[in-house]
Amino acid sequence: MVSLRCKMMVKVELEKLGIQYKTIDLGMVETFEIINDELWEKLKNNLLRSGLELLDNKKSILIEKIKNVITEMIHYTDELPNVNYSDYISGKLDYDYTYLANTFSEVKGITIQQFIIIHKIEKVKELLLYDELNLTEISNKLHYSSVAHLSNQFKKITGLTPSYYKQLKQKRMNNLENM
Repeated sequence: MVSLRCKMMVKVELEKLGIQYKTIDLGMVETFEIINDELWEKLKNNLLRSGLELLDNKKSILIEKIKNVITEMIHYTDELPNVNYSDYISGKLDYDYTYLANTFSEVKGITIQQFIIIHKIEKVKELLLYDELNLTEISNKLHYSSVAHLSNQFKKITGLTPSYYKQLKQKRMNNLENM
């Protein structure tokens, strides 16, 4: 669960089934009591119809927590932390980073670092579209060592340079306006 909408959908489903809960957070629900198997299956099926997956495997839950920390760190904070991402994630989840990294790679097939890069590039795309910051400012905001480093990662992930990506988006927007 990454968005407020997801949290609301989970809340609605819990209330429909009469399941009392303490908290609904990113990727996690804390209930007052243990849910029986029948109710668990109903909740699982209802959430699946809404496009959400109920995780009960400890590794899957941990992976979701890692993904949520990274997503929150990159997309929902104004300033990225000034510590190593490994220290930040480890501190947030209170797990040894090596364990987190090994579990993430085993389950997802990519490293935590690759996942972070993918999300940073998504944030770059978003910031390019807002057109409020230039590439140097975006580079600084997302803690890239240089604009060249940002541009190289962007091209490696998207196949496009940041400026060409921005031009393509502008052309699409202009075409939509002219329809």
